[in-house]
Amino acid sequence: MDNLEKKQITTIAAISDIHSNIYALEAVLADIRYRDVDQIVNLGDILYGPIAPHATYELLMANRDDIITIRGNQDRQIYEATTAEIANNPTMGFIIKDLSKKAIEWMRSLPFYFHVSEDVYLCHGSPTDDMIYLLEDIETGQPIVRNDATILALLDGIDNDVILCGHTHIPRTVVLSSGQTIVNSGSVGYPAYEDDLPIIHKMQTYSPHANYALVKCIETQQGKHWQTEHVKVAYDHEAAANRALRNGREDWAFALKTGRVAPVR
Repeated sequence: MDNLEKKQITTIAAISDIHSNIYALEAVLADIRYRDVDQIVNLGDILYGPIAPHATYELLMANRDDIITIRGNQDRQIYEATTAEIANNPTMGFIIKDLSKKAIEWMRSLPFYFHVSEDVYLCHGSPTDDMIYLLEDIETGQPIVRNDATILALLDGIDNDVILCGHTHIPRTVVLSSGQTIVNSGSVGYPAYEDDLPIIHKMQTYSPHANYALVKCIETQQGKHWQTEHVKVAYDHEAAANRALRNGREDWAFALKTGRVAPVR
């Protein structure tokens, strides 16, 4: 990690929320290879999902020298799962069965946050809580961008020029009154979901594409400027959906095909 911190970082490819979708991850990594990227960062929620947890882990290990990885809330959920939780959650049971002990220990070893450089800070949710949406308020049941003061308060003193986050699955760039740029890279592998914590809400991207973000530092006489490109990558989402369906998750299959939450029957 020390060597990564010392090298000059100009362009970062930020991926997040892979959720065991190896089909999407393969396509995103292939797309990144065509870009002039100095560093790939992975913002967590990596292996939780009814698609291909261990194969996703193996692909990441094959590329581990190129990727800085932090953990997300559902990475914790896997390695903190109790016997009762595994028994009552068929998807968790599938994940635990599919993963090796080495893969689970790898997730346990991941840091909560990471400073890529003096300019760039990584977190999954917020700098203090991996369950908090940094940019979105969901009190209405739909994501609405928080006001400037609330986002600054949630940063809790983190003053890096760029904060890269995930968790919401919604690609978004917000520039604050402090001059800081917050980038949510969106989700590589799961474009829509519904959750009931802290209240029932839906996160939807309305397309099946795999999402990631390119963040580039441009230096001029006026100083550093940060340019963001949100990239939507087409991939074989039908194959991912079929795998989820075979593992008992019709809701995931619908989301993977449409980028929408399945309607209530």
